[in-house]
Amino acid sequence: MPQETTLPHACPPMPDVPNPVDPPAADLAAAARPPPTFNALLPQRYKLTLAYRGSRYHGWQTQAVSGTYKGEPLPEGQGLPTVQEILTRTLVSVVRHPVIVIGSSRTDAGVHAKGQVAQFDTDKTQIPLDGLRRAINARLPEDILVRSIDPVPRDFDAIGWTASKRYQYQIWHAEDRPVMAPELAWHRWQPLDVPAMAAAAAHLVGTHDFASFAKPGHGREHTVRTVLACEVSYRKPRLVIGVEGTGFLWNMVRIIVGTLVEVGLGRRRADEFPGVLAARERRAAGRTAPPLGLYLQWIKFRGKSEV
Repeated sequence: MPQETTLPHACPPMPDVPNPVDPPAADLAAAARPPPTFNALLPQRYKLTLAYRGSRYHGWQTQAVSGTYKGEPLPEGQGLPTVQEILTRTLVSVVRHPVIVIGSSRTDAGVHAKGQVAQFDTDKTQIPLDGLRRAINARLPEDILVRSIDPVPRDFDAIGWTASKRYQYQIWHAEDRPVMAPELAWHRWQPLDVPAMAAAAAHLVGTHDFASFAKPGHGREHTVRTVLACEVSYRKPRLVIGVEGTGFLWNMVRIIVGTLVEVGLGRRRADEFPGVLAARERRAAGRTAPPLGLYLQWIKFRGKSEV
């Protein structure tokens, strides 16, 4: 009996498809194609305007702990208590990534600021600026305050873009010292000839060699600086000396103040100031005023108004 032959089932017709790409070429193209990215955020540069009372701090700039430090023990890895050190650690705690903080001016230990400017970069641009400022201020100590946060171009340079800055020095001119805030002004009780001080200050306006008004060891290549304004105002008991310039030498404003006070006390004449400048010798100028009365008032940037 003949065997049945089982025929294979007919295959369904293939749908129309475009010709496939040669597999090796497809693999190469896929390998060369950059992977897709989603919600990629470029870092934004922010400008911080800061106020701080410098009495507790070793100046603005971050410093390593030295053998001469006599304060409270510091956690391992932390530097001296400076404004930059504390601000950096605070920003890291808010944005949750490492940051580099650059300040426009390096104020010395004990010096205060009403308008210091600093910059940092972060990709946490989804945080509203008001919320970011509140979060930073909530973590900062009570004597440091972020006054404002502003987005700036990526090439903004808090140092290189500085056009001028102004310092104020406050003297408490009264019989009794300012007992409620002794660390915020220099107490001088002796009579001061304020018009003579103002006349002497006028000699400093302009471009001069300020070597006589610089602390030795300043490390600058030259000592020529431009002072745009040097003014003395008095409303008892506060005597304020304001100095605006395009740049300053180490202790320059404090030496100017100390020398002007000597004029006010009658120990120097106002017309001696051109000779003090010409001497280009630190011994030609007066004493260095203490840091407690000095404030960085504001900073101006190229093409910008004061901040």
